[in-house]
Amino acid sequence: MIRYSLVCADAHPFEGWFRSSDDFDHQAERGLVVCPHCGDTRVSKALMAPRVVTSENKAAPRPAETQPGEQLPVAAVSAEAREMLTRLKELKAKLIEGSEDVGARFVEEARRMHFGETPARPVHGQASAEEARALVEEGIDILALPVLPGERN
Repeated sequence: MIRYSLVCADAHPFEGWFRSSDDFDHQAERGLVVCPHCGDTRVSKALMAPRVVTSENKAAPRPAETQPGEQLPVAAVSAEAREMLTRLKELKAKLIEGSEDVGARFVEEARRMHFGETPARPVHGQASAEEARALVEEGIDILALPVLPGERN
């Protein structure tokens, strides 16, 4: 896996993990790499400084996104937060369980159902942020399903 520092056209910095450089290129070309701040799909790799391991920093590894002396924001997870996460996972599972996975054809299927070209039924799949916005603007009801902790590990 490769971690890239990324930046959208509006200069919002964020990170992404990809199997390879080609994987990033293919996903970016298809509009699948989306800025978490603004939803922009015009994303490029940002300049990255290499992380060089020296005898000084070898003994005490730290996350790659931190600099020496920098603090990471952390929070203790309460029992209430764990319970809410469990309920979210259950709700998402129920939504997916009763629907057909149409994958990359989601946008096309949503439109076909909306215009009565195919019978309405529960479906789920993938859409870019721009495609989802367009569906909403066309009056097509959709629900973005969140990526929950542990789902992409």
